[in-house]
Amino acid sequence: MKLKVVVSLFAVSFCGAAVDAQEVPKLDLFAGYTYVRANPSGSSGLSSFNMNGGDVSVAYHAASWLSGVFDVGGYHTSRSIIPLPIACPTTGCPANGNFKGNLWTYLAGPRVNLPRLFRFTPYAQALFGVAHATPGVLVTGTQTHFAAAIGAGVDYRLAPHLSVRPIQLDYLMTRLNENDVTSRPTQHNLRFSTGVVIHF
Repeated sequence: MKLKVVVSLFAVSFCGAAVDAQEVPKLDLFAGYTYVRANPSGSSGLSSFNMNGGDVSVAYHAASWLSGVFDVGGYHTSRSIIPLPIACPTTGCPANGNFKGNLWTYLAGPRVNLPRLFRFTPYAQALFGVAHATPGVLVTGTQTHFAAAIGAGVDYRLAPHLSVRPIQLDYLMTRLNENDVTSRPTQHNLRFSTGVVIHF
């Protein structure tokens, strides 16, 4: 009788562990919409502005609580600045005050996955890499410099291989030149993303 109880407990534990292992995918692919509130340092005379675009990321789960993330984002701005910033007349800013350009971020780093609550899986992450800006974002030329994103989000499981990410909110730090000034001040930006996650 005791042997049957032990065997039964072992079988239940093994099955439970197998189910838990199946619930943790090895790879997640995220794609969705991204909004960036860009905040120049103020030293160049540029004010804050909006950027819209998309974000794609791949997360490899080294463990149920730890993932490695590679993130690529692209954002576009089209805005009119009148009057022009003080630095513009001598640095070749658009004569009509129309600033258009794209910003790309290439980031990688760790993500900590918190315990699942019902169908919700919250997480926090710290990503580091570079930001690439085309003419019209902050300067008249292209530039690529250091960037980092620190934030958190939550996934809601719809099906075994599909989740929705209602919110991911990051502090996006960039070190880009502003209005062709040689120094690189820090821009303290806000990034919001939402989309779908496919589990593999």
